[in-house]
Amino acid sequence: MVNGWHAELELFFALSHGKTRLMRRRHSGPLAVQRAFHPEGDGSAHVYLLHPPGGVAGGDVLDIRCRLDPSARCVLTTPGATKFYRSDAGESVQRTRIDVGDNAICENLPQETILFEGADASISTHVMLADNAVYAGWDFISLGRPAAGERFLNGRLQQRAEIFRDGKRIWFERIGFSQSPTVLDAPVFFAGRPIVGTMVYAGPVPENTVECIREEVGARARNVFSVSQLERVLVCRYLGQRMSEGKALFLQAWSILRERGLMKKAVVPRIWAT
Repeated sequence: MVNGWHAELELFFALSHGKTRLMRRRHSGPLAVQRAFHPEGDGSAHVYLLHPPGGVAGGDVLDIRCRLDPSARCVLTTPGATKFYRSDAGESVQRTRIDVGDNAICENLPQETILFEGADASISTHVMLADNAVYAGWDFISLGRPAAGERFLNGRLQQRAEIFRDGKRIWFERIGFSQSPTVLDAPVFFAGRPIVGTMVYAGPVPENTVECIREEVGARARNVFSVSQLERVLVCRYLGQRMSEGKALFLQAWSILRERGLMKKAVVPRIWAT
């Protein structure tokens, strides 16, 4: 029998008296949130997801569920990196489900995920959007710990992300590999670059937004950053050597999407400055 934490966190947001409030929360195991912050003029709630153990070990399961009532607005993030440790005791699992009501906006912007050598990680994100809901979400994955000279050569990663609007899938991506240095080094895969980032935006995209992002962001990082507008989502990618570079580029793109698509300026969560 595999031992490990099974932690659950459920959050429910609703608009009340001009602000999005965290109306209900339920947690079990080592997952929690503190009070919501409201640093924006439109009453958006900024909430930090806390995982006190600081890492995910073999056999651990983290279940995160979040629901937004119509017209609610929230920014979800984490105070630090999520670390998947070496596992000799089975798979480590993180599952996130987000339901966004009509005219609601959810921005899911966690800090990076670090895969330690030997980790066995399964990460999934499932987003359900109402007709006029907006979702922006990113993830950064560090394959190993480059700053410590550690590569991710003997672990396993299974990652799945999907977004539905009105019950119809508008985005699906799946990554899976294990114990394969070839995947890390081959030009058709990661080309020896350990930092992988993806940002998906499902919302209003005014004309020339992609060109604006390319000019403002991509011009300085043509070899590591890209942006594409698909039929129903806009996707940014980063594949490089430095987490700080990837975050800075995505922050620029997110700021442009906010200003052009959501008609408001980007307000960075305060916890990122600590």
